Amino acid sequence: MTITIDGKPIDCAQGEYLLDIAERGGIHIPALCRHEGLDGQNCCRVCVSEIETASGPMLVAACAYPITGECKVFTDSELVKRHRNMVLALLRARVPDSEEISRLCEEYGVPEHPRFAAREEGGKCILCALCVKACESLGTGAISTVNRGADKKVSTPYDEPSLVCVGCGSCAAVCPTAAIEMREDGHTRTIWNKTFNIEKCKRCGAAMGTAFENYRAAARAQMDPPDICADCRRKSMTDVMSQTYGR
Repeated sequence: MTITIDGKPIDCAQGEYLLDIAERGGIHIPALCRHEGLDGQNCCRVCVSEIETASGPMLVAACAYPITGECKVFTDSELVKRHRNMVLALLRARVPDSEEISRLCEEYGVPEHPRFAAREEGGKCILCALCVKACESLGTGAISTVNRGADKKVSTPYDEPSLVCVGCGSCAAVCPTAAIEMREDGHTRTIWNKTFNIEKCKRCGAAMGTAFENYRAAARAQMDPPDICADCRRKSMTDVMSQTYGR
């Protein structure tokens, strides 16, 4: 099956998401709530694209729209620009401290909207919930969305240091706007108001993550916590193979 995106024909499979097809074809569609390691949340709406249908243009979220048949897609039409600019303007008002949102607004020429006043408390979180999904996928569930309406946010239970957080930093790694603060000094890592000791490789001294993180990963794999890093383990295996087989 072939669809046309911005005049470029691209082969695809039925059910494949539009965003994935466009990326494979070298066509960039901005997206914030999508990460390669997690399914799309379909909530930021920055990836809005236009599908040409018999009844007229239809706007869809490219990260979550499965292609079911041949069609024409436009990712930068006037209709798309109007809707994407409005979404980005609203996000800019919600998270005025976000450099990523400011960059996108500049890239797509989003004008100032006087009726969209920036929140006085500032902030960077766009509530995409990628961090929550990452934490859940690891089986920890240390953070979640709490409250409702304008007070909705991502936090630990009762804003207290989580009892189950292992300090892996996966939530910060997938955050598209750097809203989750994580500090390291080479020996400790602080995140969600909780400080963890960072374990070092006994051979090369490289950081291997927090003690809680390594213990949990080892327990899930039914192994003992490692005392050397992955690179040193690979080197050890290579040395053993060389000594055994003379290679």
